[in-house]
Amino acid sequence: MNKIADHPALTMLARGGFIVLGIVHILIGWIAVQIATGSGGGEASNTGALAAVAEAPGGQILLWAAVFCLAALGLWRLSQVVTGRDLKEKGKGAVLAVVYLSLAFTTATFARGESTSDSETATDVTATVLAQPWGDIAVMIAGLVVVGVGLYNLKTGATKGFREELEAGAEAGQVGSAIVLAGMVGYIARGIAFSVLGGLIIWAGWANDPEQAAGLDAALRTLGEQPAGSILLIIIGVGLALYGLYSIARARYVRM
Repeated sequence: MNKIADHPALTMLARGGFIVLGIVHILIGWIAVQIATGSGGGEASNTGALAAVAEAPGGQILLWAAVFCLAALGLWRLSQVVTGRDLKEKGKGAVLAVVYLSLAFTTATFARGESTSDSETATDVTATVLAQPWGDIAVMIAGLVVVGVGLYNLKTGATKGFREELEAGAEAGQVGSAIVLAGMVGYIARGIAFSVLGGLIIWAGWANDPEQAAGLDAALRTLGEQPAGSILLIIIGVGLALYGLYSIARARYVRM
């Protein structure tokens, strides 16, 4: 497993995975800004971003490249857990491996010319869970977990908790202050979005209404419906795009 983790081909593709994640966040942020300004109505989610790529010239080729990069990133992260290199946050590493591999699978769906929707999937899964005994409790617990993810992102951004990992593979002073600022704003934006999403999931369990748990797009649109929501949604959209730029920077600086 150590040989696999250190193989140049895997690490090169895994760095490409960070770039893919960055592009996806930039597109989600752009869609969020379009929703806020009334100039577009796409889905502000991973699938919405992938759909935008699929519609671009050469989109299918780009998506297949993204599939390989995301799969490599997931396998690299998994190898860190298996080999014990990710001892500090072993649970987080395993979760991220699943997230990256799941996104690779979703990307492959669009690369094949098919489509799916994060919002519909979230609603369907929530409805299935709610139909089970104690399903409402399970959904509310899931919502609390998502809120926890949001708070973790907020803390990471506010305390620059990402900086150690970002600078691990860089020479002293090589990581500029602009990249650090992008990471701070990006993590905080993600934290707000996931906290709202978690709140919606909790409400879906409490009200036994799966339509409330309609994914990241629903969370962002809920923010946009608040007083001064358009301005808030633009700020969050810009923040998500900045997280995308930070993720692209990780492709260069993170130690692998």
